[in-house]
Amino acid sequence: MAPRQDHALAARGEFALKIDRRQVMLRQQVVDMLRSAILEFRFKPGDRLIERELCELMGVSRTSVREALRHLESEGLVRNEVNKGPSVATVTPEEALQIYEVREALEGVAGRLFAERATDLQVAALQAALRRLEAAFGTRDTRTIVAEATRFYEVFLEGCGNNHIRDLIRSLHARVVYLRATSMSQPGRAPGSLGEMTSIVDAIVRRDPAAAEAACKEHVRRASAAALDVLRRRLLETGDGPVP
Repeated sequence: MAPRQDHALAARGEFALKIDRRQVMLRQQVVDMLRSAILEFRFKPGDRLIERELCELMGVSRTSVREALRHLESEGLVRNEVNKGPSVATVTPEEALQIYEVREALEGVAGRLFAERATDLQVAALQAALRRLEAAFGTRDTRTIVAEATRFYEVFLEGCGNNHIRDLIRSLHARVVYLRATSMSQPGRAPGSLGEMTSIVDAIVRRDPAAAEAACKEHVRRASAAALDVLRRRLLETGDGPVP
């Protein structure tokens, strides 16, 4: 009897559980494109995301758009309110502060661990990522800077050798990138940010765990101050609520 049951299960799986890889790729492309549009502020916080219009813009079905919006809602980039529909999420100063508090704690430990555990190749990869980031700062283009900063952190999180820290920070990825772009929009922030990240890499190259941890925390604190300043000024300008 057992073999026949196994065979029946396999037969059902052959048809009912078969994955349409082309459809999966299309869905991912829609998610990636909408995410990029939000993170690059082509869709601004509070903008309504009307399915029909998105279908026309992207040339895809309403089902693909709807699934992408649900996915981005799980990342915290889209909000779906009753009787209003989906819109680009607005990160409040309180939410931003909480995210930065988590980043400071986790990235401080990640910096310490990178200095202690990373191979020479991983340290070299981080130095190369910093050089690319420095070149990006030279363009003064926020999109380019944010993209290279994100790549820098990918190398950094892999090199720390702690998968749980990496995964916890990655779970906040979309909102972290959004806040990174927000902080970079503060006039004069860019040079300071590059200097802080250079200090992180310098401490890691010296294999100084305490200095690496301190540099990581200082960078997050300064980024937090810049992003919160921008978010609070936006609240004042729009009059959407009290400024905390």
